[in-house]
Amino acid sequence: MSPGARTRAALLSVAAFGLALAAASPALAATGTPTAPTELFNGDKNCSTDVNAPTYLWGGEGISVEGIPQDTDAAGNPSLTAQFQVWPVADPTQISTLSRTQVRTGFEGQAVVPSQSLTDGQTYAWQAQTVDGGGAASAWSAPCYFAVDNTAPSKAPTVTSPNYPQGQWDQGGVPVQFTLDANGAADVGGFVYGWNNTLPVPVTATIGDYGIPTPVDPYADSAHFARATTVGGSTTVSLIPPTGSGPMTLYVESLDRAFNESAQSSYSFYVSSTGPTITPAVTSPVFDTPTRFTITPNAGVQAASRVLSYAVEVTGGPSPQTVTVQAKADGTAVVTLRLNGLYGNSVTATGTSENGWVSDAGWWSTGAVDTTPTVSSNVYVENGSSGGVGVRSRFTFAPKVKGVASYTYSFNSGPETTVKAGGKGTATVRWTPTENGYYDLEVYATTKDGVVLAPYDYYFYVN
Repeated sequence: MSPGARTRAALLSVAAFGLALAAASPALAATGTPTAPTELFNGDKNCSTDVNAPTYLWGGEGISVEGIPQDTDAAGNPSLTAQFQVWPVADPTQISTLSRTQVRTGFEGQAVVPSQSLTDGQTYAWQAQTVDGGGAASAWSAPCYFAVDNTAPSKAPTVTSPNYPQGQWDQGGVPVQFTLDANGAADVGGFVYGWNNTLPVPVTATIGDYGIPTPVDPYADSAHFARATTVGGSTTVSLIPPTGSGPMTLYVESLDRAFNESAQSSYSFYVSSTGPTITPAVTSPVFDTPTRFTITPNAGVQAASRVLSYAVEVTGGPSPQTVTVQAKADGTAVVTLRLNGLYGNSVTATGTSENGWVSDAGWWSTGAVDTTPTVSSNVYVENGSSGGVGVRSRFTFAPKVKGVASYTYSFNSGPETTVKAGGKGTATVRWTPTENGYYDLEVYATTKDGVVLAPYDYYFYVN
């Protein structure tokens, strides 16, 4: 089915094709003069007035013909009839007449030539006229021409590439040059392609105000469509793979001039990793402390086309970071990042080259960081029995990482209390038990950046 085919409500009259002329609806006495319709379209595509260059259309569900009927007194003629004559160019005597009655002023009037009245491969002419409520008719418009094409291209296209051989591994960094060829199918007008086997459907028109179509050239979308240099010929396209490395497959179909699709071809190849290298300025970056990272491009990618920028992403912390960093002339870049993931961080960088190539991601990671506080007591020994009811003690909290602003603690899952950390990141609290038994003192720290660190449980027994 042609993607441009669509159905609108239309009043058809039957004549030589089995259609009869519908009489114009009664109306008030006409005060103006009908003139030939304007905005002529067939199958939502532009009218061609050249019999040697007809508009090619799929006719499997019929083909619409349409135009806006006109009158010199539009106000006095709020509705008109759009009348059409259609005939095969090979036999002009076989005229069929169709009409659409009660067309509102300024709106497209449409009729549909039924599919059973159309012959595949035949060229047809049609013209339109306006009929007012009193039966007065305008002159006929100049003929438009369309050719019916219900047959898909007979062969799948051939696909070749001079710089990424099929089935082989290759260095990435430059767009893939593909040659798409009709493979002997004489009616191919172009090609549709994509990196998965569900290819986009060509959109050939949009419908605007008053029902007026706006024809769309699918070949304007160079990411998925390319016109053949000649009908039945070939074309060359330059494409960036969807990922920077790994197995790649391009799927291609030929399109005839009515946008019928051929069988599908595919072309597979492999791209070696093109990701950059990420190197921290220090071997073990300090938790939640600004750290400089240097990003170095893949040598093959940089040699092919200068890397312009990197998309850098940090995951694993409470607030994932995404930044874009501009590269120097040699393709390197420096970025400063804070790593505050309790269970480690991952840093990835994806480079974009001047020629549009997007690399796969370079990757660097660090393991979990012990951010629990150190807890000690002058009386109550951890995992031991000491002290007693009413025996007052001090608990001291000390950090294992920099930037601690406060500590929050609770005994036996009771109410939480928060205390500020001192200049060295430590804090001391006093506590006196009122009962003997086992106790769990849970403590966690919060940094100046608002990062809540891992908790520590200090178990002890009060005598």
